[in-house]
Amino acid sequence: MFRSRKVTKNEEVWSVELVQGDRFDDLFRTFELSAFHLEVQDSYHTSEETGPFHLFLTGEADDFAWHRPWLDLVGEATANGRRVTRARVITVPHGDYTRWGLTVAEHNIAAGEEIRWLPRHLIAAEELTTDDFWLFDDSRVVFTVFEPGGQFVGGACTTDPTIAARCRAVRDRVWEAAIPHHLYVAT
Repeated sequence: MFRSRKVTKNEEVWSVELVQGDRFDDLFRTFELSAFHLEVQDSYHTSEETGPFHLFLTGEADDFAWHRPWLDLVGEATANGRRVTRARVITVPHGDYTRWGLTVAEHNIAAGEEIRWLPRHLIAAEELTTDDFWLFDDSRVVFTVFEPGGQFVGGACTTDPTIAARCRAVRDRVWEAAIPHHLYVAT
């Protein structure tokens, strides 16, 4: 685990801080205009998704109660006129996790989130970041942090303007190239 760390650059000091639990959720309650999420992994192995993913694989019904806290956060933000967007960079042909993600996305979209999909072969690796991130109001970057076993730990948060500029550029390239959910599932 790491705590707040100061990074000096050109005599300016920028911190990187681990935000977890309610502090992480508060990022979605306090942003002003926009929250963008880039996902670059083909699968995630968090404990809260294990059961629902198994239901999907076995063809059993899911009530999505496990997803309700996230859907409520998105619904609250978008009901107040703020924008929540997500771009998923995925490998084609789809693995099981991506197929499941396509079904879960319908619930996110119903809550107000905009989702786009970008097949990995349509973008050069150097045009992406190696880690997932959230970009809040174009200035706060929160890289998602996972334990080696896949458990979500929280986010490494910074307002370093150089990092924010890089993430804005990645977001703009990916969002432009990505396919809106309804068009992606139709093809």
